[in-house]
Amino acid sequence: MEELKEKARALIDEFKGKNYIYGTGCLERIGELAEPLGKRILLVTNLQKRAPDIYQTILKSLSHSGLETIRTILSSRPNSPKEDVLKIKEEISRENPDCVLAASGGSGIDATKAALVMAALGGDIEDFFGVGKVSEELHNQEKKLLPYAAVQTASGSSAHLTKYSNITDFRANQKKIIVDEAVVPPRALFDYRLTQSMSASFTSDGAFDGLAHCLEVYYGASPVSFEKIENIALTGIELIVASLEKAVSEPSNMEAREALGLATDLGGYAIMTGGTNGAHITSFSLVDILSHGRACALLNPYYTVFFAPAIQNQLEQLAYLFSKYGLMSKPSPNLSSRELGLAVAKALISLSKRVGFPTTLSEIDGMSKAHIEKALQAAKNPQLEMKLKNMPIPLSSGMVDEYMRPVLEAALSGDFSLIKNI
Repeated sequence: MEELKEKARALIDEFKGKNYIYGTGCLERIGELAEPLGKRILLVTNLQKRAPDIYQTILKSLSHSGLETIRTILSSRPNSPKEDVLKIKEEISRENPDCVLAASGGSGIDATKAALVMAALGGDIEDFFGVGKVSEELHNQEKKLLPYAAVQTASGSSAHLTKYSNITDFRANQKKIIVDEAVVPPRALFDYRLTQSMSASFTSDGAFDGLAHCLEVYYGASPVSFEKIENIALTGIELIVASLEKAVSEPSNMEAREALGLATDLGGYAIMTGGTNGAHITSFSLVDILSHGRACALLNPYYTVFFAPAIQNQLEQLAYLFSKYGLMSKPSPNLSSRELGLAVAKALISLSKRVGFPTTLSEIDGMSKAHIEKALQAAKNPQLEMKLKNMPIPLSSGMVDEYMRPVLEAALSGDFSLIKNI
């Protein structure tokens, strides 16, 4: 395990360099990290209520570095509702700080990213969903975002490292995404000790979110970046498979917590090198009935079978890894691509079952055919087009009903035979 962790650390250092402080016992260095960004800091967090000791550690570190916390405002609720983004934006505009520090899980960091965009550029948040819209408007208005830093408190989304901001409109029960280099936090910190307070359910959700980042990017890797992505993805996936059950059963086990932290950070590296695809697209339309990590865990086996003809090499490597940890038998070399895809899909389902996750959409309270129709419609939205194109078998909006619908119907029933391969 230590050799695997060392490999992960080398990859993360390659990814972020000196602008990222991570590990166990590093929270006290947040002042050092934030100091170059400005003296007057607006702190966005819920730690003052949830974990006052951690909150005080952050305040003391900032103060010791000569920084002034001018105000602490509440962070976002789960899934970054649009209303919370607007509240944070209003506080940023009112306080006019030198910089902003978000100390939160992924939802709070994502909401702060979007709030910084709106504080700088105005307009409607809908204007910025999609790829590169923020940078384009910053250029047009000759503006910059306020300097900011992120303290991550949960292993999962890796929002502290990435160009993504996932925001939810709960009136439509639909999540959308800003994808832009301009929203990458210039500086970040993640003390993996902070994850010890994550519940078993939250721990599993976060781990499967990180696994989905690695898996989906690996599936869609281009020939140019394939070797690099394979190294990142297989390291992250193996750390999750090797440590998830122990982290769930022994919440204070720092070896397992560190492994999940490193793995989900590698998930961040993966999605900054490539892109997610099928399961992520569909998960955005299930936000009212499923957490994101759980939705990706449920959906990825079915997309694996759909993608199988295009990902033979990936499936072979995953089959070796999963058989190493008892999730499947070592496959026969004579299997067809679809048969190998089915074997890997069932190994993913076995991992979900080990932590008590559902494996079909029919098991989910509130699931309806309307969710499938909404997911198919959302997949055709130009704001999510990048994820259709990231698929190892790219789809146009005109192909969604013919090929994505059977995948979702299979996920509803658990019947893989419904899935059509191109």
